[in-house]
Amino acid sequence: MPYEIRVPLSGSDRKPFAAARALGPVAKDEPVRATVVLRRRGGQPDATVRRHSREEFGVLFGAEPADIENVESFAHEHGLTIEERNAYGRSVVLSGPAEAMQTAFGTTLTSFELALGGKRFRGRTGPIMIPTELKDAVIAVLGMDNRPVAKPHLRRRSTAAAQDGSFTPVEVAKLYDFPSGMTGTGQTVAIVELGGGYRTSDLRAYFGALGVVLPAVSAVSVDGGRNEPGADHDADGEVMLDVEVAGAVAPGAKFVVYFAGNTDQGFHDAVVKAAHDTVRKPSVVSISWGGPEDTWTEQARAAMNAALQDAAAMGVTVTVAAGDDGATDGSPDNSLQVDFPASSPFVLACGGTRLVASGAAAGETVWDELASGDGATGGGVSRMFAIPAWQEAAGVPVHPDTKFAGRGVPDVAGDADPLTGYATRADGQDGVTGGTSAVAPLWAGLIALLNQQLGRNLGFVNPLLYSESTSTFRDIVAGNNGHYTAGKGWDACTGLGSPNGTALVKALC
Repeated sequence: MPYEIRVPLSGSDRKPFAAARALGPVAKDEPVRATVVLRRRGGQPDATVRRHSREEFGVLFGAEPADIENVESFAHEHGLTIEERNAYGRSVVLSGPAEAMQTAFGTTLTSFELALGGKRFRGRTGPIMIPTELKDAVIAVLGMDNRPVAKPHLRRRSTAAAQDGSFTPVEVAKLYDFPSGMTGTGQTVAIVELGGGYRTSDLRAYFGALGVVLPAVSAVSVDGGRNEPGADHDADGEVMLDVEVAGAVAPGAKFVVYFAGNTDQGFHDAVVKAAHDTVRKPSVVSISWGGPEDTWTEQARAAMNAALQDAAAMGVTVTVAAGDDGATDGSPDNSLQVDFPASSPFVLACGGTRLVASGAAAGETVWDELASGDGATGGGVSRMFAIPAWQEAAGVPVHPDTKFAGRGVPDVAGDADPLTGYATRADGQDGVTGGTSAVAPLWAGLIALLNQQLGRNLGFVNPLLYSESTSTFRDIVAGNNGHYTAGKGWDACTGLGSPNGTALVKALC
């Protein structure tokens, strides 16, 4: 019979989750959805050489029809349902009861409960087993284990710091000299969220107080994710921060929020949905969620990185928050880590500064409030991704522990210190919020303005930014993030620096 001989899926091994306790086997009839991620055809796209339309990309680099048919035949053998097939995004979504899923993929699913917060999830240990007929075609199987994979990178200002200054996003854009007369008209900005939601009443009140026209905002469900404000205040704060910052900077753009569950499957599928969306066609994607590189399985990291490479090759700029826990990124063992997906070589990784202004003059240092418990910008050297060619001349050091010549994080920066953060509104309450979660939508809004100004989409902008003169950025030369120290030029705290909007327009023209 076909599909009987199985081999471990490379990179799928799961280790026991130390921060959770096992409750016992999952119920045999518990519904499970899994995304099978497939290989490309046509080799690897190179966004530095050529960009493709979404339709062209799907034809050249989508999944082989034979691979999809093979997965569907395998699913049929095990009584699984085909929920979705996405040839362009190279994925097939399967569903079925836990018993059938466990049999199909040779794994055991267990119910767990997080020690902190008590959230329950479905987990596994060891590898996923796949039939030999699929071993060359399958990159990842996501969703069998649905433990939380990321956290939102926002920091709320403590009441003890209430005397310190804050800004509206409009004021920050002015201090960074964003292009005037541009509103992002004609652009669509995608925002990926792994929980929470927004209320139109809050958005109307917020933008009304700013004197900014209410942007067009819509929600898209991914894998059953929903716009559900009220259940998680931190997640709501993240959603609102993203929409409010990007919307205030580029109110003429359309904003589409892709809601998915906080799992490796949800995160991957939301990025694929946004990147390959042939209806809304986002030109920019903003991501403010992530986690330390080594908390991801190799298969999930590979699948997500491939989705981000797709976006770059289709002329979509992806901005990603670099993390709020300094040089360790909050890693369980306190090792030097960078955040993923910020460490992907196909995204614009966004670090954080402390911005202090007096009139039109502004001064910046690295965001570092670790001593007071108010966070610090993420940044450092990847343990997983080699330094890309466009970053080789930037002076990125090798990783201090592994000596690996890895991709440097971040690429750029912006105001993120909650003590000098952004006026925001969420769940009917006004407050001040910071974190690199504010910097990703800030740069997403700026990219939308630049796209409008230039009359074309910048797309994968990293090689271009690294080739520009230092005057294109506000170089941050003071401060550290717990290990790395800022200095002239690129550094592992604030990258190339914060934006000088007018200089960027001139340079890109």
